[in-house]
Amino acid sequence: MALARELTHQIRVGDVAIGGGAPVSVQSMTNTPTIDAAATISQIERLAEVGCEIARVAIPHPDALGGFEAICASSPLPVVADIHFDHQLAIEAIRRGADGIRINPGNIGSMAKVDKVIDVAGERGVPIRIGVNAGSLAPDVADHDDLSLSEKLVASAMTFVEHFRSRGFADVVCSAKAHDVLTTLETYRRLSSLMPDVPLHLGVTEAGTIRQGTVKSSVGLGILLSEGIGDTMRVSLTADPVEEPPVAWDILSSLSIRRRTPEIVSCPTCGRCQVDLVGMAEEVSERLAHVSAPISVAIMGCVVNGPGEARDADIGVACGRGQGLLFQGGEVLRKVPEDRIVDELMEEIDARFCQGE
Repeated sequence: MALARELTHQIRVGDVAIGGGAPVSVQSMTNTPTIDAAATISQIERLAEVGCEIARVAIPHPDALGGFEAICASSPLPVVADIHFDHQLAIEAIRRGADGIRINPGNIGSMAKVDKVIDVAGERGVPIRIGVNAGSLAPDVADHDDLSLSEKLVASAMTFVEHFRSRGFADVVCSAKAHDVLTTLETYRRLSSLMPDVPLHLGVTEAGTIRQGTVKSSVGLGILLSEGIGDTMRVSLTADPVEEPPVAWDILSSLSIRRRTPEIVSCPTCGRCQVDLVGMAEEVSERLAHVSAPISVAIMGCVVNGPGEARDADIGVACGRGQGLLFQGGEVLRKVPEDRIVDELMEEIDARFCQGE
């Protein structure tokens, strides 16, 4: 049976495909002043280093258009212009090099203004994300007290998508975000069922600071992705944007949808542990930070949870008093003294998995 994301219409944001069975892509948004092109480009470069594939940039006023144009010209990632309220900014962003735009038709103004954006985007071949949230619903549903927030979000999104289609514009991605996880789940499930051909941008908006935002995003987006729903995603955190893509990749990796970097498999420790496993796992994690091989590395505290329980790991170590057993695929390679465990584990990883880097 096909996954929902395999049935969606495929669009392209720059060189990144979204929908139609393309890999679920990872997005983030800059928080530097767009008028400061150098600072924004630098932040996009940092985002690219941690796995971001599409960068969204706000254009809050006309003075930011010059910086936005410079950003588009130098960005290592496709750039999506984020526009609220002013349809002229959306039109100018397209003309100045945007690979995509995000608008909320509910706050742009009249549909006549939305149509002007659609026409220019169609002429230039630029896709549009229809971004709906609780603060900018379609006028004909916003005041319906008999509808739940999820029902309002779905109705608004469908109204806007159908309007775009009536204009002959099909290259849309749709998002309908809420800060509540259960509302998010209900909304995206309904959208996927009612508009199975429309690619969906997943996100829990205003999710919070790093810990809370990570948990809410992991639960909400993880459930949807596990059901085959969602073509692209952003983890929204009140933090440096560079914190967002690694969380997104961890969610994708945990579901075996996509893996970009090593996965650490480590036990929580118990009274049998006779080494500093926490420190060892943290050191291995730090040293793996620049390894791009999608491997699993086990750091186990004793033989009980060693090669047996972590048999599926690509490589790992099971620790005992004063020593550790290096193993690969459940087979023991050799014993190493405790003070050499991390170094020899990393040497094996470099030799076996990093030769092509």
